[in-house]
Amino acid sequence: MKVLIIEDEKLAADRLKDLLLQINPGTEILASTESVEESANWLAKNPPPDLIFMDIQLDDGISFEIFETVNIESPVIFTTAYNEYAIRAFKVNSVDYLLKPIEKEALEAALKKFEKIYAGKNVEQQLSKVFEQFSKPWKIRFFVKVGARFLTIPVEEINCFFVEERCSFLRTRTGKNYDLDFSLDQVQKKVDPEMFFRINRNFIINIQYISEMISYSSSRLKIKMKDFEHEGLVVSRDKVSEFKHWLDR
Repeated sequence: MKVLIIEDEKLAADRLKDLLLQINPGTEILASTESVEESANWLAKNPPPDLIFMDIQLDDGISFEIFETVNIESPVIFTTAYNEYAIRAFKVNSVDYLLKPIEKEALEAALKKFEKIYAGKNVEQQLSKVFEQFSKPWKIRFFVKVGARFLTIPVEEINCFFVEERCSFLRTRTGKNYDLDFSLDQVQKKVDPEMFFRINRNFIINIQYISEMISYSSSRLKIKMKDFEHEGLVVSRDKVSEFKHWLDR
C-alpha cells in the first residue's frame, strides 16, 4: 500500500509512519508534506497514492483547500483534534478519522473501515461529500487577550456570547468572561448554527450548556445556562418558533 501523509506536526507524522509500518510492514510512505501548497504541488506532479492521511489544520490553511487546487483520486483518512460535533459529522459521511494522539488500535480499525467502505466504490464521490461537510467556514476557536497574555478558546468550551455596555464578550463553561473584537452580528456568522443560537439582540448561546427552559411572559422562553444566570437570557418573541425548531432537529 502506497501512502501519502499530510501533517504539519513532525512528531505526529513520525508516529503515524511508525504505526503504519508496525501494522503493515509492506506500507510504502511516498512522502510526508506539511502544508496546503506543498501537498497540492506533490499531488499534481505524482501518481495518486493508494491512501492519504490528511491532517485538517495545516500551517497555511485547512487541508480542504487542497481539493480546490488539484483533483484528488485517492481515498482519505483524516486526522483531527476537532470537537465531538465535528467527529460525528465525519461518521455520517462514512469517512473515518483518527483522533490525536493516534493509537495503534484506532489506526487498525480505521484501515479496516477504509478497506471495507471504499472497495469498489466511487472514491471521488465519497470525498466530495466529506468536503461539503467540512468546508463550511465555522470557527473552531477564538483568539482573546488577557492583559499582556493571549489565549485561544475552543468553541466547545464557550457557554455563550453576550453584549454588555456596548462591549462583546464570550463566557467559558468555567465561568470566565473574555473581551471580543467581534460584534455579535459578526460572531453569529462565524459560529456553527447547529451549535449556537442567537436568542435575542444580546445573547448567542451554546446548546451544550442549556440547563433549563421555562415559560416566560405570554409567548417567550427564559433560558438557564449551566453556571450562568442572567436576566437577559430570554428568547425574543419573534425567535421562539425558530428556537424550538432548532432544539428539535
